[in-house]
Amino acid sequence: MHLIRFAPVGAPSADPSSPDARFALLEGDAVHPIAPQTIAEIDAALRAGDALERRGEPLKRADVRLLPPTVPTKIICVGLNYRHHAEEMNKPIPAEPLIFLKAPTALQAPGAPIELPAQSELVHHEGELAVVIGRRARHVSPERAMEHVLGVTCMNDVTARDIQRREGGRYTRAKGFDTFAPCGPSLRVGVDPGALEVTCRVNGAVRQRSVTSDMIFPVPEVIAFISSIMTLMPGDLISTGTPSGVGELTDGDVVEVEVSEVGVLRSPVRSAQ
Repeated sequence: MHLIRFAPVGAPSADPSSPDARFALLEGDAVHPIAPQTIAEIDAALRAGDALERRGEPLKRADVRLLPPTVPTKIICVGLNYRHHAEEMNKPIPAEPLIFLKAPTALQAPGAPIELPAQSELVHHEGELAVVIGRRARHVSPERAMEHVLGVTCMNDVTARDIQRREGGRYTRAKGFDTFAPCGPSLRVGVDPGALEVTCRVNGAVRQRSVTSDMIFPVPEVIAFISSIMTLMPGDLISTGTPSGVGELTDGDVVEVEVSEVGVLRSPVRSAQ
């Protein structure tokens, strides 16, 4: 099952939290609006075994504008969760998940641009698998963690690498710029996050490729660890780390993050105005 959030092409706002947004099922080129309109409602319906009620006539994919498939209260990211990425960054393998927060205002819709800030001269892509929480999670075990997940999606944890290096590895400023968290295109329900391929391409050339089974800390362990620190709410987004091969983005590039069984997240890159 592929869930999307969308707004009509002519809607006045392109903001990820647009009041015009609706949830829908995506089936091929057909968009079927559904009755539940929050992540919590969708999650509860699916757990009860209910079909998601369709509303109105189906739309064509070309007639809607995709938005991020969730509006999280927080975006939690995992650093250095692939061994080869830790090696390319010349950092030791962490003994426990290294987590940090990205500003929710960094969220960006599929197809909308990543803006290169004037404050940075070296912006990197980081293609990742992201998990969307379906129901509240606090102090959950790894064995029960996936019961709190609605689905998975693609994310690009865009990073101003020069700022990160100047600030001694601190992440908030380097990863918090507006547009630095493209997410989508759909929320894939019912797949195993431990057996997916993550690929990142820039202008068609592969930069990153790995499988989620190579994570140092698998998704259930990550969720359990985070839930022991902070309560995870429906819609919260966990980006689970990037494989090796991170690299520079420049004005005019097109970057694609693809997760098998999910889809392709495409983002043009432009200098901020």
